[in-house]
Amino acid sequence: MKNANNRSTSIFNIAVIVASLGYFVDIYDLLLFTIVRVPSLKSLGVPQAEIDAGIGLLLINVQMAGLLIGGIFWGIVGDKKGRLSVLFGSILIYSVANIANGFVHSTTMYLVWRFVAGLGLAGELGAGITLVSEILPKEKRGYGTMIVATIGVFGAVVANFVAKIVQDWRICYFIGGALGLALLVLRISVLESHLFNAIKTSNASRGNFLQLFTDKHRFLKYLKCLLLGTPTWFVVGILMAFSNKFAIEMHVRDAINPGDAIAFCYTGLTLGDFATGLISQLWKSRRKVMLLFLLLTAAFVALYFQLHGAGKWSFYAVCFGLGFSVGFWTIFVTIAAESFGTNLRATVATTVPNFARGLLPLISMLFVALQGSFTYLQSGAIVAAICIGIALVTSYYLEETFGKELNYVEEI
Repeated sequence: MKNANNRSTSIFNIAVIVASLGYFVDIYDLLLFTIVRVPSLKSLGVPQAEIDAGIGLLLINVQMAGLLIGGIFWGIVGDKKGRLSVLFGSILIYSVANIANGFVHSTTMYLVWRFVAGLGLAGELGAGITLVSEILPKEKRGYGTMIVATIGVFGAVVANFVAKIVQDWRICYFIGGALGLALLVLRISVLESHLFNAIKTSNASRGNFLQLFTDKHRFLKYLKCLLLGTPTWFVVGILMAFSNKFAIEMHVRDAINPGDAIAFCYTGLTLGDFATGLISQLWKSRRKVMLLFLLLTAAFVALYFQLHGAGKWSFYAVCFGLGFSVGFWTIFVTIAAESFGTNLRATVATTVPNFARGLLPLISMLFVALQGSFTYLQSGAIVAAICIGIALVTSYYLEETFGKELNYVEEI
């Protein structure tokens, strides 16, 4: 049902479904690249040393560059041209890039298409969360964003499953591209946000990214939204990505596969996204849920570093728990969308998750630098304390955004 303002009152409307499936394909591609990066480079004739460092690292950095640039680009487009423009454009680009990745026969073209994929992948989540937040009543929008994140993150689990079953990395990319192109058919039925339509003909400055840095209050608010995401990418990018190395250091009795660790983590993350979204609606608070799950993250990280001599299933169980504890991506992006006016909302909601991802290289650099003075495990624990500590302090001083009316603009 819809009211006079064209605002859907159902949390299962077509916009929520499209945003959810779009994020599903988004996460599918991101994790698929992590899983098939090594076998794909081997099939292209890249030496093992170059896979671990040279071209392998360059591929990751090129994709990250695409995500960062795309985050800014799609955010501005979302506020200037509309949320649907981003949904259409980003899904189309990363779908085509996925298919093109399956056809590459040189590392040069692989680099080109991973950059293009990064550009496309950068826009979907922010635009989807912004659209869902604006079309649902304020009492229900938490449920809508919960559905988007929960279904979306499950794409990681499916990517791991498809990679194991299909085994041909090219076909895995083709599947991702086909899913995205099929999604464009559903997108045709989605209506634009009534809040965006209301300011489209106004004189309000829209999508001015630099204005996030020209006002102290606005900048600090933006920075707080950004820093909330650091623990998630520390857990995924350090503890899970290098889980085999951590397991060796802790003398875990069985060999640990990082791909399986990530799959367990993302399964937990899927449930965590559902739980944080639901609890925030029941508690009528985003801030309290962030604090709760950050404390839970600290507890599971401490447990992770106590797995000396454990078996692989105990290790994977903790990976699942870690995923659940950092499953506040729903709340994280929703807070960003709810914290800013309609003329900057898409810019913020799109750049924040991508910039949070972009902090991973800095976290990795700190982790590596600390190993010059500390052990591998100590370095991980120190970085964990920094990332979680920053997020906890940020959450404590965070503005409560639950139930906030979004029909306003930032005065620029």
